[in-house]
Amino acid sequence: MNRLKTFLSEYGGRSAEPSPANRMMAAFARDFRDGFDINLGVGYVNEKTIPAGLFVEAMQAVAGDPRRYRQAFNYGGPEGSPNLIRSLRQFLLRHEAGLDEALLAARRLIIGPCGAMSVLEGFAEICPPGIVATSDPGYYIYLDALERRGFRLLAIPEDEDGLRTDLLRERLNALGEDAARVSFFYVMTVSNPTGAVLSNARRREVLEIATEFSRRQGRLVPLVFDLAYEQLVHDPALPRPESVLGQDEMGIAYEVGTLSKILVPALRIGYLLGPDGPLMNAMVQRTSDAGFSAPLFVQEMASWLLDGPIDGQIRTVNGGYREKAAAVRTAIHEQLGPWLESVTGGSAGFYFYLTFRELETHPESRFFRILTRGGEAPRVMYIPGVYCVAADGELREASRRQLRLSYGFEDTDRMVEAVEWMRRAAEQCG
Repeated sequence: MNRLKTFLSEYGGRSAEPSPANRMMAAFARDFRDGFDINLGVGYVNEKTIPAGLFVEAMQAVAGDPRRYRQAFNYGGPEGSPNLIRSLRQFLLRHEAGLDEALLAARRLIIGPCGAMSVLEGFAEICPPGIVATSDPGYYIYLDALERRGFRLLAIPEDEDGLRTDLLRERLNALGEDAARVSFFYVMTVSNPTGAVLSNARRREVLEIATEFSRRQGRLVPLVFDLAYEQLVHDPALPRPESVLGQDEMGIAYEVGTLSKILVPALRIGYLLGPDGPLMNAMVQRTSDAGFSAPLFVQEMASWLLDGPIDGQIRTVNGGYREKAAAVRTAIHEQLGPWLESVTGGSAGFYFYLTFRELETHPESRFFRILTRGGEAPRVMYIPGVYCVAADGELREASRRQLRLSYGFEDTDRMVEAVEWMRRAAEQCG
């Protein structure tokens, strides 16, 4: 046995032990019993929402038109396919309120090396280590990655309208000299895990706060809006989300988007829209360093899909999630009502976030062990709330009674069955 020690960077040392999300994804890929176990945890999309036939058409179109999709099976440029950038601009004009041709022309759009997460991870590479102001609960995969890279989270609790701007102002003012260490702001417009939709008024307030903060600091502090689920606002009662890029006078606001939720995760297409300048140049260079570009033929397929069937695909996907959300919401209240304190989500994306009055849901709880032990009963996988909150945040204790439930992957009848298994587990816990 080799007893010599491997020397790792600080990030490498923190990464040597897999994160909770890493372990759960690995367990899902390795041990999940298709058709028997029930996945309400890992945020996969439902296979029935994936238009496999369209991808065959897209591949044939790209391969059959080498003049338009030139060198599609070769390396691409680090900024992204010109075809895809053009297609995305037209897509955003149709689907993102608050944008017009003049505004888009004044902003740069680039493609990341591997999905939206690679774009977000890029901010952790090019921005100085320090404090990231974000929501709590938050996108646990990214926030966990930030902490492994040495960032500290300024975790701001949410309410039904998203990140609480009153608390954001308060906590920023309380930083004192540490305000100089704020690296960037990171805000999901539709929260993963809670499903809370950031209201248009809150978006404007967040931008105002970040702008005022940048002025006080005498530097541009980036404000990153993560739009991963924004095209999946399927509750017709909700106002259409509006971009605030047109109100960004200082040039600090950026939008990160993806095609994973409305088309298919395997495309791995993520993009960044924002003001041109050193930050964008650095992000393009990072894509080059990571492997020149996202696979070019995939970018060209995505361009073809955006130019053609995407609008119908979005309507179909949102209609399906709207129906599933209604059925799962009913099951949650009918089956788990006696134990519940609150439920958020179900209007956009594909998550519900449950808070129980006394029932504990963390990985060491009896509830979790009952649902995940398998055997003759199906394993029911969910994301424990303790994975989703900041380790030193004020929601740590409450998170022991919380969980995220995804209605994205399973069919409706299987999700309803899973909620029934949750009720049985709750009854066993007393």
